[in-house]
Amino acid sequence: MPTGVALRDVREQLFDAAERILLRDGPSALTSRAVTIEAGCAKGVLHRHFADFDAFLAELVLDRADRMAGQAAALRDSAGTGAVVGNLTGALTGLFESVAVAIVALITFRDELRARLRETWPVGVPILTDAATMIAAYLAAERELGRVAADAEVDALAPTLIGAGHLLFADRKGVPPEPETVEKVVTTVIGGALREPSS
Repeated sequence: MPTGVALRDVREQLFDAAERILLRDGPSALTSRAVTIEAGCAKGVLHRHFADFDAFLAELVLDRADRMAGQAAALRDSAGTGAVVGNLTGALTGLFESVAVAIVALITFRDELRARLRETWPVGVPILTDAATMIAAYLAAERELGRVAADAEVDALAPTLIGAGHLLFADRKGVPPEPETVEKVVTTVIGGALREPSS
């Protein structure tokens, strides 16, 4: 990058580059050099905005976790409409077809990143913890509407759905599961709690 040429939204440009590498090549390919090459900027740009590469990665993870607020609001707003199984199938597919699976692999892959994240995120795995909260809030809303049983343990069902969904999508190089496969898992997990037709 020529000296003196300003980058707009540098952080977002670097985050997007890191996300593309994660999705394409996995966490082992994610280096500061790879990110700056992918972003089309000089290596020093990353280090001018972040203390070190693990600080950059921690900010990337937290930024992507923050983006779940919109997904959570949309899912909660869908309570009472459509089918519960269909809404959850769509939410899980949207979550795991995004960078979420790669972020979890990245956190697992880098010890220093986990240590950094623990400073601001003491419990759970960012994104997956948010996703479980999102699903639990949705199920609670459906419970209030009577479409999920009054005694349903939504705080247990939500992480079960997230874990099952993660396993379905975890093979980064494989073919994503068919919607019917995701729907079958959702039905299996929450079927006993439903108080509406599953489709």
